[in-house]
Amino acid sequence: MADPKGFLNHGREVAQTRPVEERVKDWNEVYVPGSLLPIISKQASRCMDCGIPFCHNGCPLGNLIPEWNDYAYREDWSAASERLHATNNFPEFTGRLCPAPCESACVLGINQPPVTIKNVEVSIIDKAWDSGDVRPQIPERLSGKTVAVIGSGPAGLAAAQQLTRAGHTVAVYERADRIGGLLRYGIPEFKMEKRHINRRIEQMRAEGTRFRTGIEIGRDLKATDLRKRYDAVVIAAGATTARDLPVPGRELKGIYQAMEYLPLANKVQEGDYVTSPISAEGKHVVVIGGGDTGADCVGTAHRQGAASVTQLEIMPRPGEERNAGQPWPTFPMLYKVTSAHEEGGERIYSAGTTHFEGDEDGNVQWLHLNEVEFVDGKLTAKPGTERRIPAQLVTLAMGFTGTDQDNGLVEQFGLELDARGNIARDADFQTNVPGVFVAGDAGRGQSLIVWAIAEGRSAARGADRYLTGTSDLPAPIRPTDRALAV
Repeated sequence: MADPKGFLNHGREVAQTRPVEERVKDWNEVYVPGSLLPIISKQASRCMDCGIPFCHNGCPLGNLIPEWNDYAYREDWSAASERLHATNNFPEFTGRLCPAPCESACVLGINQPPVTIKNVEVSIIDKAWDSGDVRPQIPERLSGKTVAVIGSGPAGLAAAQQLTRAGHTVAVYERADRIGGLLRYGIPEFKMEKRHINRRIEQMRAEGTRFRTGIEIGRDLKATDLRKRYDAVVIAAGATTARDLPVPGRELKGIYQAMEYLPLANKVQEGDYVTSPISAEGKHVVVIGGGDTGADCVGTAHRQGAASVTQLEIMPRPGEERNAGQPWPTFPMLYKVTSAHEEGGERIYSAGTTHFEGDEDGNVQWLHLNEVEFVDGKLTAKPGTERRIPAQLVTLAMGFTGTDQDNGLVEQFGLELDARGNIARDADFQTNVPGVFVAGDAGRGQSLIVWAIAEGRSAARGADRYLTGTSDLPAPIRPTDRALAV
């Protein structure tokens, strides 16, 4: 135990954010650079090294949290980095983007604010990069086996790195023009600067992983041809079929899916555009969907100079404390104020969109809504609550319904789907097609980045066993596992 009295002597402190008026003028990460390291030893000392560390179960990766907390407390950053990487390929991603289900499962959180696990994690990995502790791990020998990984999001990258380190020759296929998947084009720069992805890609290249961009399997290259080229395939193509809103006026100009809007803003930061082809500048913006993707749209609209930003959520506003149906150590649905919400705008809960109204040129101008409530378990409109709000740019951030089935990948491989429309797999993450594996949202459905990395690691173990008959690679989870975070 780092400090037996740490949780008594120190309160919870979290990462310090830059002033709103400063950060909305740029696209840099919202946190004050260097503000965490001076306080992180004290924060790590709050970890009680519990006899049963529920944080392990709360984290799908099974991160060795008490161990690297102890090393961080002692400022042994090299050892902390080694323990961190033992279970997580990309802690700089999860340390910035994960909603930290480990903190919800922290034993200290039963009656006190939990340990700042996420902040300790990102401090360790940032220190490791600065000190040169993160180096390529080149395999001692090659297996002679080849693997194709479809998709370069967190699941695909984790699977590729694990399989490369096992000695296989791995090629990652990405349909976009750059590697990273949703990490690259779905996550705004102010949440995670893309330099973090770039240096991991360089590490992976040095280890031997090969990358192929601008190739969509199923369209540009048939899945059957890919299967003939490689000894095994890992599908990590994500769940990219966005949920739509089929109401009158949906066809009006100015209404976009979130993943039509957000990537363009990121492409501006990559230097592809001077300004985004879909910009919120001077417009009344409405974001439909109250989750993280919706918050990303809110923060992006602020930086583009929106006249106003309104976020709609069809569900009631969550409470600020756990309710009886979500006891510790489960991951509770709580009212959350993200950095984007701190920057302004209005949030409307229990709001159902009835239709859109446009001008004579077919541009959206108004969104009509009413209040909704649960009646006999069904969402029902409340009479007399109809109203309209200005909406010159609307983004739909209502989640995803499954993997893309229009590009031919599922059909060409001959893959079976489960009852939810995801690609079915067995305990080794293998599909009904021998040698073809699936990881991440494509098999699990829309989920968290930490689940994606865990699934990528587990699918890599399954593919390694298929190729060699055995595997020393760790497997954090099985497809049927449900951590306390879910």
